[in-house]
Amino acid sequence: MNDNLEQMLIQDENLTDRSPFLKLRRWQWWLLVAINILFLIAGQAAAVLLGRFYYDQGGNSTWMATFVQTAGFPILCIPLIFLHPSQKLETSTSSTYPSIKIVALLYFVLGLLVAGDNMLYSVGLLYLSASTYSLICATQLAFNAVFSYLLNSQKLTALILNSVVILSLSAALIAVNEDSDGPSGVSKGKYLVGFICTLGASALYSLLLSLMQLSFQKVLRKETYNVVLEMQIYTSLVATCVSTAGMFGSGEWKGLQDEMKGFKSGRVSYVLTLVWTAVSWQVCTVGVVGLIFAVSSLFSNVISTLSLAITPLAALLVFHDEMNGVKVIAMLLALCGFCSYIYQNYLDDTKARKSESQSHTDDVIQESHHV
Repeated sequence: MNDNLEQMLIQDENLTDRSPFLKLRRWQWWLLVAINILFLIAGQAAAVLLGRFYYDQGGNSTWMATFVQTAGFPILCIPLIFLHPSQKLETSTSSTYPSIKIVALLYFVLGLLVAGDNMLYSVGLLYLSASTYSLICATQLAFNAVFSYLLNSQKLTALILNSVVILSLSAALIAVNEDSDGPSGVSKGKYLVGFICTLGASALYSLLLSLMQLSFQKVLRKETYNVVLEMQIYTSLVATCVSTAGMFGSGEWKGLQDEMKGFKSGRVSYVLTLVWTAVSWQVCTVGVVGLIFAVSSLFSNVISTLSLAITPLAALLVFHDEMNGVKVIAMLLALCGFCSYIYQNYLDDTKARKSESQSHTDDVIQESHHV
């Protein structure tokens, strides 16, 4: 679920936030970018495939599948250790930073939404193949455009509307496809439940991103690498606690031992599958945030798009998912929708850079006049 986090980050990407990257040599910078690209693509693809593998091998606990999506959040503490000291000081001493009670309440509410969203994703992946699941997840860009318009004052241009329509058509094709492939033993009714849950999860995730961006603008009033990682850590902590409570409240924890014994590939494989699923989601998050601050939010968005396109192909190779004509058309439509969305981001980014450059030029001219 972490493959589109960049939507809520950095509208004013200043040099202070990027200062650690500006000190790198060119080859070091390229190496850093390459590593983050690998983290994002491999992390998201591996997490989805391992989640499908968990169900295929006999796992059936949706609360456990929800738990592992955020349980690896301590990994995000590692980048915080290497942050520039001035960034930490700036965040903690800012006079505009809200009280601890307000921040705690904000993280708690967002954490509850993250937990609910993860549960919907878990149910969706239970009843859908990995490739179908990934294609439906692509609709989150369309939902994001709508919620950004309603909550974040983003303009709905012709390209954005085109993206929304195309992605909606892609999802509709998957929904009405008579030859839709689901996991073995999944009925048409359960397939429909999986489709609705995944679509609902995509919508809720997009809403969550818009609410987070609104929180940065209205409550936290800061979007630095440090603050963004802290939000990820604390909301993931809340979501992990909620999923743990759900596991015990529903009684699913009682069947975990039998689930481990009945896991087709063995007990060790069961544990490793859960551990690496948790790690994979957090590796993806590190890659997304790293690309935003090393390059730009646009570039991170492009790589996230590439990752979503790779996952169905990886599922085809690993699980031999059926790739019928309707699904191929849906994938091509999704890619067209992505391209339309990204091109609009490119135009916006170019316009913003020209405006910033012009503003800087005007400042220099004014200073020369004063001299």
